[in-house]
Amino acid sequence: MIKKVLPVFFLGLIALFSCEPTNPFNIGPVYDYEGNLAKDRVKIDAYLDTAKIDSIYRIHDPSGVVIIVQEEGAGSRPITNSVIYTDYTGFLMEDGTVFDTSYENVARDNDIFDEKRDYIPLRFILNTNQVIFGWDIAFNRIRPKTKAVFVIPSPLAYRDKEETRIPANSILVFNIDFLGLD
Repeated sequence: MIKKVLPVFFLGLIALFSCEPTNPFNIGPVYDYEGNLAKDRVKIDAYLDTAKIDSIYRIHDPSGVVIIVQEEGAGSRPITNSVIYTDYTGFLMEDGTVFDTSYENVARDNDIFDEKRDYIPLRFILNTNQVIFGWDIAFNRIRPKTKAVFVIPSPLAYRDKEETRIPANSILVFNIDFLGLD
């Protein structure tokens, strides 16, 4: 009898503790998406007020992403599962530090060159979690051959996770040359 009751008892304990709000497996605070987005919007607005970025027009997406179109492309906008080809340079909005690029000369000039890496246009499939979410939003809004600047709030980039050369909760800026799509 005890052999039959004991497994049921342990399953009951597991079920009880997994429903508990103080679940021992739920480690760390919950990410404050809305709070961080609100803070970033204030910083982005201040940055855009002072940044000298030439543009034809700006798109302020409801998500918080800002797309500054510098040269208008042509053709149809990409859709989910479109293959995107782009050159880019990414830098921190806060201090302008370049953290990544597809251009070898830019990598060398900013001391981030990696001899094991190929400096070629990035290829990714849109809306498939291959890039930060802010890129998926922004590329949905522009046409091939567009040159633009993307300003990506931290909740749509790496949130509170540190990445190589990117501190947690960083607002990212990308100079984009959207080469084309398949």
